[in-house]
Amino acid sequence: MIPEVDSYWLINAHVPVVLLENNNFIPQTREGLCLVDLEIVGGKIQQIILASQRVALNFPRIDLEKRIVFPGFVDIHTHLDKGHIWERSPNLEGTFEEALIRVQEDSQQYWQAEDVYQRMEFGIKCSYAHGTMAIRTHIDSLGKQGEISLEVFKTLQQEWADRLTLQAVSLVSLDYYQTPYGIALADRIAEIGGILGGVAYMNPALDAQLAQVFLLAQERGLNLDFHADENGDPDSICLQKIAQTALEYQFSGSIICGHCCSLAVQPEEVVAKTLDLVKSANIGIVSLPMCNLYLQDRRSSQTPYWRGVTKVHELKQQGIAVAFASDNCRDPFYGFGDHDIKEVLTQAVRIAHLDTPYSDWCGSVTKTAADLMGLPQRGRIGVGLKADLIIFQARYFSELLSRPQADRIVLHQGQSIDTTLPKYQDLDECILFKSA
Repeated sequence: MIPEVDSYWLINAHVPVVLLENNNFIPQTREGLCLVDLEIVGGKIQQIILASQRVALNFPRIDLEKRIVFPGFVDIHTHLDKGHIWERSPNLEGTFEEALIRVQEDSQQYWQAEDVYQRMEFGIKCSYAHGTMAIRTHIDSLGKQGEISLEVFKTLQQEWADRLTLQAVSLVSLDYYQTPYGIALADRIAEIGGILGGVAYMNPALDAQLAQVFLLAQERGLNLDFHADENGDPDSICLQKIAQTALEYQFSGSIICGHCCSLAVQPEEVVAKTLDLVKSANIGIVSLPMCNLYLQDRRSSQTPYWRGVTKVHELKQQGIAVAFASDNCRDPFYGFGDHDIKEVLTQAVRIAHLDTPYSDWCGSVTKTAADLMGLPQRGRIGVGLKADLIIFQARYFSELLSRPQADRIVLHQGQSIDTTLPKYQDLDECILFKSA
């Protein structure tokens, strides 16, 4: 559909106005869509005009007939190193605790460099084929495994640098940073330009653990990314503690907290205090709707009634940045998934009632996520930016969110890419996978 030429026009494109950078366009539909023409020259967007103001156009033109166009997706929270181990290490109980056990056993038996590379690359290929242009992945970083997996990440980061942006976050329990090994890990993360991260659990030493993590990050100029309150315990206030520590240390770097599920089951006064602190500390929140729907409120032979997601509406109403992301994919923490951010958006809309109106929630998987990752050139459509775009067959949001849109067209620097997904059989080529 897209000509293999250096210059062309995409006309009659329905683009969410909130994703148009530096513009004065006014939404033309109740859903916030605007009908525009995009001029693509040399892999970048040269010009954006209202379709109604079109005059004679130079170059070939492709009539999109109101198809929705998004910028490339930004997947801000993934676990590529864990992905696609379900067949050999299933979580048959479906609980968080069982997932921890299964992943630990799998890593001890299989996670050599070849195995980790094979599965991480598979996930990246899926993401790219679906239209993702930036990925942040948390990497299990304890001891020798951290050395192996971070080295694999560095290799993949270099191999894919011309196609998408990859960021790595260290993932350990926070007490690890109080050991010499944790300090060495912080140094390693600084060497590779990564993000310092970890899992915050309520415990008597949490304040001291957070103080150490913030100190290590400050000394090395690192940003922070935490897993916080991934449970349904109303007494779990790690997010509040993280915000308090950030304010005490006057931390100037970026801070992101993922999950924050317990916020949804806490008393209103606790929620209000936490939101005030989070806003003051300028912390971004990432909700993982599919994984949390899968794990939270799971009890044997009982029907769940809580959706697992955090208070995304209340957070956003307070001016706090909220993004959605894939999280785990076909591993013990989530038995499904295909690294498709469009599916994440669809499920988030349904689970968290983001519709009517859709407002600017489409930015939660594009522009907002890009800003939280420090990527101002990603997740938006604007003059001078790369023509990294996704063209859907859908013309309106109801159409977009009703079908998988598997026939989408993905453009990288203005040219169509091969959107064929890798075959699951490709994973069988990994010797360690075959031995399962």
